[in-house]
Amino acid sequence: MNWILLIIAGLFEVAFAACLGKAKETAGTESIYWYSGFMLCLVISMSLLIKVTQQLPIGTAYAVWTGIGAVGTVLVGIFIFNEPATFWRLFFISTLIFSIVGLKVVSH
Repeated sequence: MNWILLIIAGLFEVAFAACLGKAKETAGTESIYWYSGFMLCLVISMSLLIKVTQQLPIGTAYAVWTGIGAVGTVLVGIFIFNEPATFWRLFFISTLIFSIVGLKVVSH
């Protein structure tokens, strides 16, 4: 269950980064909505991370959480914000994914 919560926490990290990107593209009231979404996602993500680290090793949990956030944010950047999807960018993102899976496999 802790691993599922950790994945959810990582997805909320992706969501708060996406909210920041959208807030940057907007102005006025719409921007405030995106910043509010950022704060909500941040609180949920951090709360879940705190809960998970009570059972999982902090080093592993934090590395997986940030890895999910990094990979997810790059994918959001590519698919939503039209950032480039170069070979090397995708290559290094895939190595990060393999590292996250490896941490899960070797964690007790």
